Amino acid sequence: ILSNSQEGDFSGCKTNQMDSKEHANHKLNFNIKFTTASHFLFLSFLHSDIDECLENNGGCDHYCRNTVGSFECSCQKGHKLLTDERTCQDIDECSFERTCDHTCINYPGSFECLCNKGYILYGLTHCGDIDECSINNGSCEHGCINTQGSYECVCPPGQKLHWNKKDCIEAVKCLPNGKPVPRAQLTCTKSGGAEVCSLSCRSNALFLADSENSYTLSCGVPVQPGKAPQKRNATAALPTCADTLAPPIKQKARFKIKDAKCHLRPRNKERHRDSSRQTLQGGQFPCTDDCQVTFVNLKCDSSKKRRRGRKSPSKEVSHITAEFEMEMKEEEVSDSCNVDCVRERMKQKLQSAMRTLRKSINKQQFYIQFSGTEYEVAQKPSRVPEGAETCSTGQVLRDGKCVSCAVGTFYSGEQEQCVQCPPGTYQDTEGQLSCEPCPSTEGQGITGAKNVSQCGGQCSAGQFSADGFRPCQPCPLGSYQPEPGRVLCFTCGGGLMTRYEGSVSFRDCEAKVHCAPGHYYNSSTHRCIRCPAGTYQSEFGQNYCITCPGNTTTDFDGATNVSHCKNQLCGGELGEYTGYIESPNYPGDYPSNVDCVWTINPPHKRRILIVVPEIFLPIEDECGDVLVMRKSALPTSITTYETCQTYERPIAFTSRSRKLWIQFKSNEGNSGKGFQVPYVTYDEDYQQLIEDIVRDGRLYASENHQEILKDKKLIKALFDVLAHPQNYFRYTAQESKEMFPRSFIKLLRSKVTRFLRPYK
Repeated sequence: ILSNSQEGDFSGCKTNQMDSKEHANHKLNFNIKFTTASHFLFLSFLHSDIDECLENNGGCDHYCRNTVGSFECSCQKGHKLLTDERTCQDIDECSFERTCDHTCINYPGSFECLCNKGYILYGLTHCGDIDECSINNGSCEHGCINTQGSYECVCPPGQKLHWNKKDCIEAVKCLPNGKPVPRAQLTCTKSGGAEVCSLSCRSNALFLADSENSYTLSCGVPVQPGKAPQKRNATAALPTCADTLAPPIKQKARFKIKDAKCHLRPRNKERHRDSSRQTLQGGQFPCTDDCQVTFVNLKCDSSKKRRRGRKSPSKEVSHITAEFEMEMKEEEVSDSCNVDCVRERMKQKLQSAMRTLRKSINKQQFYIQFSGTEYEVAQKPSRVPEGAETCSTGQVLRDGKCVSCAVGTFYSGEQEQCVQCPPGTYQDTEGQLSCEPCPSTEGQGITGAKNVSQCGGQCSAGQFSADGFRPCQPCPLGSYQPEPGRVLCFTCGGGLMTRYEGSVSFRDCEAKVHCAPGHYYNSSTHRCIRCPAGTYQSEFGQNYCITCPGNTTTDFDGATNVSHCKNQLCGGELGEYTGYIESPNYPGDYPSNVDCVWTINPPHKRRILIVVPEIFLPIEDECGDVLVMRKSALPTSITTYETCQTYERPIAFTSRSRKLWIQFKSNEGNSGKGFQVPYVTYDEDYQQLIEDIVRDGRLYASENHQEILKDKKLIKALFDVLAHPQNYFRYTAQESKEMFPRSFIKLLRSKVTRFLRPYK
């Protein structure tokens, strides 16, 4: 038994709270003595350890582990121990850099990554673009082009996309029950000796508030695409018998307005009544009823122009750029005036209208009508009470912030609020001033429709019609249609029939073989084919394989899940002072047969410190997956670190060479999560201090200290100070206490003190 040489003194049994230096200076002279049985039992009782965990779990939130003379608290996975060394707190993984590619949601003890529309999750945290064209050709009738986060169907020459954006129809085909395409109407009149112009927009309206004093609006559909700001999922009206083959007449003008700002505000009702009475005495200008305005695009932007003279204040200058497209009426063509003649007349009328429009704009007498509300193309904003918050047109004030009217609604300038789209209309873009008429001739649909699919009256899945609306007929035997509102059905191919009419999936086709996941059915050979590498199929009985998202691929053919899609790129960021390396596809399983090489070459007179928080390499395949760090690519060069197995305990070490050549290789066997290894370069004058710290067993003996080496925020703070010691003064003493446990600070303080004052 161990006892102190001083008789009756059992201080050696007390809990030792001295640091290593005090241990060295306080030399206890212990002797081994053989005592009587009673003396032995008495001393054993005094020396027996108290299990603090038995009482109230030692005060620990989660786990309590008894140690000799003390105890230690630890936390469940996804939590960290606070500096009081008792309380556990959830780790907010979403606060770390690079946790998720898109959206991160934190949960107690865990987190979840979500991807934006058009993307899919792979490798646990990464988002890759979905290749919709690989999924049954994107349901496109003809061609399909994949884009980032979306895709688009294309049609052959002479055809155009149907409103459902999937089917192709003849560019000038007259559809049954077709209704005339709503036109934009430009009307110019004389009111009280002044020109007044009004533009009524009845369909395909788009309003974009670029800034407080800048906006763009368009009305109608240009004959040649690309002239208007295109809104996502916009649907062009179906061509009807009213469409003409003659090319449109186009006119573009730019108006300059001095001492003005771009504002769009509801028209003053009193001024409107006065001008209406005066209009009765006036007359209409050319290009009122005789020309059809099929497309208008207006852009208004304001800028400050400095006047001559240093002391002269700058003034506002606004520019309005207007583009018009007009169509001729077929009935105007006659023997006395052919197409060219009518076209010339229309051109003159349009030019005359543009001159009138210029006058009306200069006098603030130009109005645009959306959903029954007239808006002034104003030069000054509306007057509001002092201190009141104002929002741009198309926005409303909510909780002190200006927000755009949501999809399914439009901004009513008359009511100054967002109003739901009435039945028979829809709106799929935020902040608009009107709703779009539904393509359906029935005028049905829900209130607040957010897209054309909510307009109602569409053919259901398994049905089709000439325009995608009722009346519909079921898909005949041997065909199917998985989507509503379509004008055709897809054939099963290979002479296959369906079990019944109105089928909605290829799986309703009576295939000769029922293909398992990882395979697709070939209708030509009537065989199941394994999905090629880089694709997968998770469902039974499909006739296609899905391309892996983004730049990922699979390790093998016949993949059954998107989790088999892996990024092949070697990860990491190599900086002069800090950086990290990571296995491909981290934190998902790394791919097979990878060969990654990184080289860390620090600046002059700097050395490398590396922390391996954890590493997951399966040892089952006899060290087929290896991470090695050495001086150079030569196998005989100085090796700093090498492993081929999993370690969940962290380790920190300094490089044995000034430069580091790092290689990670994997074979075709098992795979794992891999690693993310940070590093920092530090001044070589601190080499002795850094090595003294990382080689001290107390750095790893405590679970709390181990968690520090796994905590990304704490490691970043430590590396920040190691790379640039002057940054130490950014952290207050209180911040340090709140970041690190007392035992860790005590360990570092003793090391630093001994290094800076070795002879004290």
